[in-house]
Amino acid sequence: MGYPLDNALYQWEEGDRRLRELAADRRRGAHLFRAVEAIRDELRRRIGATFTASELAELYAEGTDWCLEAARWTMPEEAADLDPQAMVDGAFYLHLRGAVDYSGGRLTSTAGSSASRRGPAG
Repeated sequence: MGYPLDNALYQWEEGDRRLRELAADRRRGAHLFRAVEAIRDELRRRIGATFTASELAELYAEGTDWCLEAARWTMPEEAADLDPQAMVDGAFYLHLRGAVDYSGGRLTSTAGSSASRRGPAG
């Protein structure tokens, strides 16, 4: 059973909203941007260039400690002062925009599963 996509979408949207609130402070916003970009770089390495929203949700469900490690690696001192949930969820929300089944701020289809895109197993 997969991770509920609706739950992930809600969490990611809330993370994005929180990021925008926190970014009102320019200094904190600059640090958040660097941390979020570090997480997105790692997302690109882990999930690749072609993915669905469900695949992204599955990666999220596997755990996100690696996200915080990516942020700490990029900015070890500043990362401790940032909102970890907003960083992670906001990064996943921003990365969601690259999903093959997400466009215009919404899911377009669930037919693009990894099995159907990659062909039959065997």
